[in-house]
Amino acid sequence: MALTGIQIFKMLPKKNCKECGCPTCMAFSMKVAQGAMKIEQCPYVSEEAKAELSEATAPPMKTIKVGCGEGEYTLGGETVLFRHEKTFVNKTRYAVALCSCMDDAEIDAKIAAIPAVDYERIGERMSVEMVYVNYDAASGADKYLELVKKAAATGKTLVLGCDDVEVAKAALEICKDGKPVLNGANASNYEAMNEVAKAAGVVLGVGGANLDEIYDTVAALEKAGNKNLVIDATGASLKETYGNAVQIRRAALKDQDRTFGYPTIVNTVKLAKGDRYMQEALVSLFTMKYGSIVVLESLGYAEALPLFGLRQNVFTDPQKPMKVEPGLYPLNGADENSVCVTTVDFALTYFVVSGELERSGVPLNLVINDAGGLSVLTSWAAGKFSGNSISAFIKENIESKVKSRKLIIPGKVAVLKGDLESKLPGWEIIVAPQEAVQLVKFLKDLQEAGEI
Repeated sequence: MALTGIQIFKMLPKKNCKECGCPTCMAFSMKVAQGAMKIEQCPYVSEEAKAELSEATAPPMKTIKVGCGEGEYTLGGETVLFRHEKTFVNKTRYAVALCSCMDDAEIDAKIAAIPAVDYERIGERMSVEMVYVNYDAASGADKYLELVKKAAATGKTLVLGCDDVEVAKAALEICKDGKPVLNGANASNYEAMNEVAKAAGVVLGVGGANLDEIYDTVAALEKAGNKNLVIDATGASLKETYGNAVQIRRAALKDQDRTFGYPTIVNTVKLAKGDRYMQEALVSLFTMKYGSIVVLESLGYAEALPLFGLRQNVFTDPQKPMKVEPGLYPLNGADENSVCVTTVDFALTYFVVSGELERSGVPLNLVINDAGGLSVLTSWAAGKFSGNSISAFIKENIESKVKSRKLIIPGKVAVLKGDLESKLPGWEIIVAPQEAVQLVKFLKDLQEAGEI
């Protein structure tokens, strides 16, 4: 259980706080208990007490790092069960599955498809992040090791699904520098697997026939000194897997049981059984409840667009709205002579408006103003989307890039027309309809009339 402020206070050396600059020892203790300050900020705490307090006051779920370089990902570290309570912090990572039971043509096709999904959405790169390499004993160790070599060549972070100790050891010799996850410890082999994972310096995945078995195995690994773990929550059925994922998270966060305080892996390949629609539903489910790594059969654009959109929504701080980078966005083959259309940087507004603008087929330059990530009316009411801010942005960032001097503004802020005309001499200000769905007809009518 986490320590209270009083318990922490009793362990502090009670030095002159004016010397170290922290608040009184009691106030400091309360802040440490709440997670607002770290015990290391007190220079008088002994190393022994510091270690004990750091462990006791750490978040109930450990933060685990996997991969290296650009492929390094942080898993776990969550502090709430529900996003609206505070926020989720370390997003679910998606791993495409390969298996040594596949023929070479299928393996090569799946590997070739991995780089195809790679795009940016609201400043975040969306791509396949991991590859799950599953060992099929019937296919033999040699084929598996060749598959690991191919998977490692993709540059993605690997998860090795292998419970054979010797094969796992050989596979890690190929890819341990990339800091993969070795997902293969269970009640029968955890001692040997622990030695293999520790020798390679990689995270060890722990599974079992049921939650009791997983719990006992994790406890034994912790007793052996290994807390660099992830838990494979995948069960024999969807119901069991869902129950495992939720109970592991609840035990860690609500019951403060640190034995279950680790990130989880959920393998939807075992649950969907080749049904791509079921896979999409399951990946969505476990993105929310509570997979840290979710394994799926494939990830093409049809699957990626909704999944990445969902993940971005779930793992965005609800108190910090998603924003689009302010700037000039040419649409429909626009050039410097194309009309300008402006709106705010609130992500939802951007996607609704840009979708309708693209549907119109009219070449235009979409100007995104910095409006604090607020909607049109909200930002206007707050003074962030005003004649001053729009005109200043146009003069500083847009005028030098375009020759057109026609600017279409949102209909909901038609009141800005006169102010903008006075602040942007030489510009014609056109008021758009109030609803985005009306933009297509509006723009086509202007184009046919020769006004843009």
